[in-house]
Amino acid sequence: MMTKLGKEEVKKMSDELLLDRKNGYFKVEDEKVQKADEFCKGYKKFLDASKTEREAVCSAVKTAEAAGFVPFDAEKKYRAGDKVYYNNRGKALILAVIGKNGCKNGVRIAAAHIDSPRLDLKPHPLYEKDEIALFKTHYYGGIKKYQWTAIPLSMHGIAVRKDGTPVEICIGEEDDDPQFCVTDLLPHLSSEQYEKTLSKAFEGENLNIVVGSRPVRADEGDNLFKLNVMKLIHEKYGMTEEDFVSADIEFVPAFKARDIGIDRSMIGSYGHDDRVCAYPAIMAVLDSKVPESTVLTVLADKEEIGSEGNTGLNSQFMHYFIADLARAEGLEPQHVLSKSKCLSADVTAAYDPTYPSAYEPNNSCYINNGVGMAKYTGSRGKSGSSEARAEFVSEIRRLFEANDVLWQIGELGKVDGGGGGTVALYIANLNVDVLDVGVPVLSMHAPFEIVSKLDVYMTYLGIRAFYEAE
Repeated sequence: MMTKLGKEEVKKMSDELLLDRKNGYFKVEDEKVQKADEFCKGYKKFLDASKTEREAVCSAVKTAEAAGFVPFDAEKKYRAGDKVYYNNRGKALILAVIGKNGCKNGVRIAAAHIDSPRLDLKPHPLYEKDEIALFKTHYYGGIKKYQWTAIPLSMHGIAVRKDGTPVEICIGEEDDDPQFCVTDLLPHLSSEQYEKTLSKAFEGENLNIVVGSRPVRADEGDNLFKLNVMKLIHEKYGMTEEDFVSADIEFVPAFKARDIGIDRSMIGSYGHDDRVCAYPAIMAVLDSKVPESTVLTVLADKEEIGSEGNTGLNSQFMHYFIADLARAEGLEPQHVLSKSKCLSADVTAAYDPTYPSAYEPNNSCYINNGVGMAKYTGSRGKSGSSEARAEFVSEIRRLFEANDVLWQIGELGKVDGGGGGTVALYIANLNVDVLDVGVPVLSMHAPFEIVSKLDVYMTYLGIRAFYEAE
């Protein structure tokens, strides 16, 4: 026969045995909320200055140099407290602070990515049709194509002219700049469009950007509307049409980062995925004085398309950097990697009460509940995941709790609902212990995403604690 428990006994047992999943604002003091708000002022500035991976690298390098970081020299042996950075082709970056023990006990890594979904120009983008000049695009990353129509876009990137001269381009961010957009069909004429599925109603080949509607004034000649646009581009940047062949030009939302909600508790912006984890990782390494082990913040490119290429983490650039550090200390790189630990700092889906059927509520992350852990990512049967071992998850739990870091753990929606991956599996392939941590995001991959300021700050505190651990 079971003994009937009293109210106080039930409460004591519940406190001891059950997980407390109260909203984060019931767990933190006002002082920490104020610190989160202040921290996010810098984050919003970073977002507005870093709408592409190249701009994110430039912003991070500028901030790092102001904090005493210098370019990495593979021939040099560094001492504890030295601060270095490795700029990989202007599109990926490693910031490192040398620890008291160097690499002998492994290194501590926080890896985020700085590319985001967008519209890239095709090699031959400029054309005119029915007296309008347009750019042809090829979308990058996982987008809902309809979300990219009828919103203001800005033009960012670099073109390298035939003579090898690089030209930086940024149009649409200043108040008096022109902006751009992809048109959509008016509802009055959309009866056929309404009958189609989303994937068919909005096709990638139709994400064409309007760039002009005035011709060169002439009695004769072809492509006069296209020619006028090219004339203006040439006057400002010295480019010819052929120079688009050697250009990395991206169109991104022209929105600025803004506080969201009457209570200003959230931030809305383009590019939270994954700059909302990159910024805390940058600030955490900048705040590292003389850590016990060498710490690395890795900002990678190409995650949104599988981390391929020589600036993505499926390449060897991080491996080579750690190998250089190890050899300078007389250590074997594989032994250093095998002792290393990593937080794969990438966003996760925040539970959205407007679309509850996509989530499993008991295993979802929620805004304002702190940094979100993911023991595994992938899709369906954990495909494409590197599942963190229980021992490492426990270690990070204890570390966060010891440093008053709010944390939660969840999955990316329902088991058969889809899924997604991070850079974790590529780092795990180097025999490194890896756990995914990051900020929960509403409207992930949309042109305008939403995050909680408290979660951003907790991600910074979590990465900083990870760097400071013995």
